[in-house]
Amino acid sequence: MNEAVDLRFKQLVQEICEEYGFEIVAMKTDKDHCHLIVNTLPTFSPADVMNKVKGGTSKILREEFAHLNKMPSLWTRNYFVSTAGNVSSETIKRYVEMQRKR
Repeated sequence: MNEAVDLRFKQLVQEICEEYGFEIVAMKTDKDHCHLIVNTLPTFSPADVMNKVKGGTSKILREEFAHLNKMPSLWTRNYFVSTAGNVSSETIKRYVEMQRKR
């Protein structure tokens, strides 16, 4: 994994979340994917959140890291969404931490 891309991606996600009022509960990156847990107002659908994150990061990362332009697209259209229900934020954070160790 390119550490500079990883760091910049996380900075961009933080900026996007601050701009739209999304609270980042947990965020971990791996070679080819990211686990991102956010709290949002119900006025934002999961698709809205993903469009903001994917759209807001793709263009800038491609401008700043030329090697990413070799890829047909930075993101796929796929993503997984689930609600946390009665699960605590701490439990979610532990889950995300464990994903990298698997």
